[in-house]
Amino acid sequence: MNQSEIFNLAGELFKGKLDKEGDGIDLDDIKGALGSLMSDGNGQLDLGSLLGNMNSGSMMDIASSWLGDGENKDVSSSQLGGVFDAKKLSSFASQLGISEDLALNGLTKAVPALVDKSSSGGSLLDSLGGMDNVMSMAGKLFGR
Repeated sequence: MNQSEIFNLAGELFKGKLDKEGDGIDLDDIKGALGSLMSDGNGQLDLGSLLGNMNSGSMMDIASSWLGDGENKDVSSSQLGGVFDAKKLSSFASQLGISEDLALNGLTKAVPALVDKSSSGGSLLDSLGGMDNVMSMAGKLFGR
């Protein structure tokens, strides 16, 4: 899956999670907001920062399930709230015209799918910024 397809899937899952509250939100707007929330300054998906924040929040077991080929573990809104930068999250919700609580609710479906689909088919290394970044993350994970 390419990045556009991944963001499309994540956007659809986000919108579906919102039920009727998401009816007025355009899928392209969701994809754009997700891109702002989940990307680095160069428009590339920034899974390294997300996974690093999950590691510091003791959520690596959840992240590992998303990275693996098995079933994804669920994540709560409150857990995700601790992973994202507060300003980026607020901006994400504002872009969509919804509350931060509703935004986090939708992200509980979108983020696991985004990570899962980005890590399948060998694209994870590119998504994480190459081998040097992966090794740095592994060192932090294992305390080295």
